[in-house]
Amino acid sequence: MDLLHELVALALHASLLLLALCIGLDIARGDGLYVLRRPRLLMRALLAVLVVVPLVAALLVALLPLKESVEIAIVLMAVSPLPPVALPREIRSGGRKPYAYGLLVAVGVLSIVTVPAAVAILAWLFDAHAAVGPLAVAQLVFVSLFVPLGLGLGLRALAPGPAAQAAPVVGNVAVGLLALACLPVLVSAAPELARLIGDGTVLAILAVVLAGLVAGHLLGGPEPHDRVALALSSATRHPGIAMLVASANSLGGEVRATVLLFVIVGLMAAVPYQLWLRRHTLVPR
Repeated sequence: MDLLHELVALALHASLLLLALCIGLDIARGDGLYVLRRPRLLMRALLAVLVVVPLVAALLVALLPLKESVEIAIVLMAVSPLPPVALPREIRSGGRKPYAYGLLVAVGVLSIVTVPAAVAILAWLFDAHAAVGPLAVAQLVFVSLFVPLGLGLGLRALAPGPAAQAAPVVGNVAVGLLALACLPVLVSAAPELARLIGDGTVLAILAVVLAGLVAGHLLGGPEPHDRVALALSSATRHPGIAMLVASANSLGGEVRATVLLFVIVGLMAAVPYQLWLRRHTLVPR
């Protein structure tokens, strides 16, 4: 079982690295700073991604009679913002690349501070020792996002044509690795998942996801396509950091099961939103 956990962690790391590399290969000059250069867009985005979703999660954890492992998983996911894996879907759903990529960079920069702070707050709230310290989490965010992103940018500058052709291939491999990493955990956590579905956990997760969709859509600004990108970014959290922190702290299978359940509910809840967008011709069919 220890070997399985090590392989899952390795696949998650590789997936994060390849997803960031894919973005670096695809991003155009100036896209990374698009949101940082627009303070109003930046503040709206940060409010949706880093304030509304964690606040809703904290309120639900405080008010609902949930298991402690479920509470930890929901809060962990709420403070693991802006998954790179969501970006291709955002763009297919109508999000503009400059805004979507600029949002990733902006939140990524801040996550070096916000993620370690959130892990420390989580450990304090649940009176637990965090085996993954703030510096280690900051290093994880930096290495998994900015190093491969910079490598992709460098390759794109040297060979724009081949880089653009390689980007979707690298992205598909990364998503495949993410699926492979989650599959064994999903199989091993099947009993825990069955118990979670009937105890109110799904409703709590759904409330957090819907809060992200609503907050992102309302705070995305006047451009409809930016609202699409922010809504999906706010609602969809990346399981990688959450599962790595959970594994490092030996939080148990139920935490990992809840993280996976959060991913599944988030993906399913976004489908009606995307259909609504198409019906109202806010995004291309």
